[in-house]
Amino acid sequence: MLVLNCSTKLLILEKMLKSCFPESLKVYGAVMNINRGNPFQKEVMLDSWPDFKAVITRRQREAEADNLDHYTNAYAVFYKDVRAYRQLLEECDVFNWNQVFQIQGLQSELYDVSKAVANSKQLNVKLTSFKAVHLSPVSTLPDTSFLKGPFPRLTYLSVAEADLLNRTWSRGGNEQCLRYIANLIACFPSVCVRDEKGNPVSWSITDQFATICHGYTLPEHRRKGYSRLVALTLARKLQSRGFPSQGNVLDDNTASIGLLKSLHAEFLPCRFHRLILTPATFSGLPHL
Repeated sequence: MLVLNCSTKLLILEKMLKSCFPESLKVYGAVMNINRGNPFQKEVMLDSWPDFKAVITRRQREAEADNLDHYTNAYAVFYKDVRAYRQLLEECDVFNWNQVFQIQGLQSELYDVSKAVANSKQLNVKLTSFKAVHLSPVSTLPDTSFLKGPFPRLTYLSVAEADLLNRTWSRGGNEQCLRYIANLIACFPSVCVRDEKGNPVSWSITDQFATICHGYTLPEHRRKGYSRLVALTLARKLQSRGFPSQGNVLDDNTASIGLLKSLHAEFLPCRFHRLILTPATFSGLPHL
């Protein structure tokens, strides 16, 4: 195991990961953020260099940590040989098995291999699987002609609005998520539509893996075209900075799937897997 902290090698790794799309998308997004200022204090672990067989991004060990914050304590995984990934899992200092954390990836063996090692360490593993999505390049600005007058107005979110997102996110409603969302808003691109009082009514944000997430419109403002506008604007913003516009959607989220189809989004052949791993010490906590 080695930590890749050379800026030149990290740029080389970014190019190497791009050639492994779509399975490498999560790690690729995290590495792109590392190479552009590293606002989320990430680092890269590999089995070897330059001919790596497994690569993992994780929070830097010296970064401040909350052992209950699985939102921030997140690892992205890509492997060319699943045995190399398992070997990294089994090494004592790659993963922090004493905290609640998550593993993200787009490869089919990820769950079984992670669960086998986690079980041996007496951690519970909760899997959520999603359709993985990629938006084609948005070459022109989305239509904003229906935004009449000064309001509604297309803009971006502020950290002060993290509480609203925490209350409306299906994964939220707790202190850790509130802090995580505030950090995402501070670090990464977001888009929102504001009403005449200046309050957000529709929005989407970007996470630490450069994934578009938490697309939401308040119920009383739906069917006005806001979700489409927000999604296209954020995708274009990411693409203008060289990032892929990737997302995830649950299989039963028919409204979002319908929106994505109307945007001619590509549903990828691989699925996105998010594993939340919980040590026995923290089992039974309501938000995990």
